[in-house]
Amino acid sequence: MSKNDDDKDLERHQLALVHWQQHAMETNQRVLIIFEGRDAAGKDGAIRAVTEHLSVRNTKVVALAKPSDRERSQWFFQRYVSFLPASGETAIFNRSWYNRAGVERVMGFSTPEEQEVFLRDVPVFEAMQLEGGLHIVKFWLDVSKTEQAVRLKERKTDPLKVLKTSPLDDAAQAKWDGYTAARDEMLRRTSTPVAPWICVRSDKKKIARLNIIRHLVHALAPAKIAGEIEAPDPQVLFPFDMAALGDGRLER
Repeated sequence: MSKNDDDKDLERHQLALVHWQQHAMETNQRVLIIFEGRDAAGKDGAIRAVTEHLSVRNTKVVALAKPSDRERSQWFFQRYVSFLPASGETAIFNRSWYNRAGVERVMGFSTPEEQEVFLRDVPVFEAMQLEGGLHIVKFWLDVSKTEQAVRLKERKTDPLKVLKTSPLDDAAQAKWDGYTAARDEMLRRTSTPVAPWICVRSDKKKIARLNIIRHLVHALAPAKIAGEIEAPDPQVLFPFDMAALGDGRLER
């Protein structure tokens, strides 16, 4: 497939997203899309592909910095609640409250007790939001250790990617096994029937982005709009199940 064909295929998928958002705005849907994954898993690029042609007024991307001392003294979910979408809006979290189950756990930024309380409480918190009419889609972007190393090196050598660098980048490879264990526990304990994790194999960025858009359209749009594009490829994108922890679908 040529680059031109790639672009046309992406535009076709993005057009279906536009049609979905028109419907969502007309019917006052409230949608939250969460993107999680290891460093360099492709979250930024996937979010750009999703939002490129959506309404700026009705779509907001949230990427919070580390909490202030005041925020750390508040109820954990409090800093996120104000960013949840209102009627007709879509909010996209580039990392979310799940930082507590990932980066905070591996890097020791929160206590084991705080992490345990989070894993216990988050399914209840999300269920409350769903009961209030919020639609939640949770993506886990899964990148291989080899591909992550390539992307992290590019951040250091490509001047256009310098703003993506983080002090935590060096720990991503060194603490790979710790992040794997944290991911496994998070997926096991927070993927629920009403708010499942959707896993995306993200080594091939363009393919991952197309399948993410396919899932969003099929999960959120009416059948007439969903019929405009193919269903996601189950070899690329799949709902989490316990077998995925050992059958090779998720990176170890």
